[in-house]
Amino acid sequence: MVEKIWLGRIYFKDEGGYEIVLKSLNHYKNRLKTLSNSPELKEAAAMFAPVLNQQAMKTIPMIDETIKKIQDSLNNAESVNNLQDDIPFLEKALTCYESDIHKAEDTGYEYFVKLVGDMVQARKDLETIKIALKKINQFE
Repeated sequence: MVEKIWLGRIYFKDEGGYEIVLKSLNHYKNRLKTLSNSPELKEAAAMFAPVLNQQAMKTIPMIDETIKKIQDSLNNAESVNNLQDDIPFLEKALTCYESDIHKAEDTGYEYFVKLVGDMVQARKDLETIKIALKKINQFE
């Protein structure tokens, strides 16, 4: 069986895709840290809130590890390939950021607007996120 080559690494390193991924991971981390303030959680049944908060606290160290892995890979071209196993996690961060941008625009909830920050830049990030989600999954 022939092993597929991850073309997403070219986008990630050579085309600067790591920037939107790092931004999305940091957004995801902030989202999880402030989960208890989320309007969605407040609308959910109170019995689920502790479980969701507990899971969020378990995920934050994984985000920190992934950020460090990405930063290390920028200095070593071969270690970029190690990020291939993290594609589902990277997708989760990208889609979280994308979703929160839409929620900030569509609902106007202060929570999402503050979480996203600069809405002008966030709107520009939407296209970059779409490209990143497509390109990090390319194999040959």
